[in-house]
Amino acid sequence: MAKIEVTDETTHGAYRVDVEGSDQPAELTWKARGEARIADHTFTPPAARGKGIAFDLVEFMVQDARDKGFTIVPQCPYVAVQFRKHPEWADVRADIES
Repeated sequence: MAKIEVTDETTHGAYRVDVEGSDQPAELTWKARGEARIADHTFTPPAARGKGIAFDLVEFMVQDARDKGFTIVPQCPYVAVQFRKHPEWADVRADIES
């Protein structure tokens, strides 16, 4: 997989990865709320869907949360489904509701 680029503008940011054959990257965007980051949107270019790219971005965000000490509010439906499928991520799930 290509390198995941991280942008952090303090109040918001994203995890992005270039997708072969597309001029648009796959991305997972977030907004800050205190010590939490609200994962609000995932996008994968149509030609690259079904290859696990969005999952890789969520998994990267989970590890980033562990490394940097923030929690995640899984507001995006895709991210919410992944959190339900992966109870081992409970340590980084925020208590607050979106």
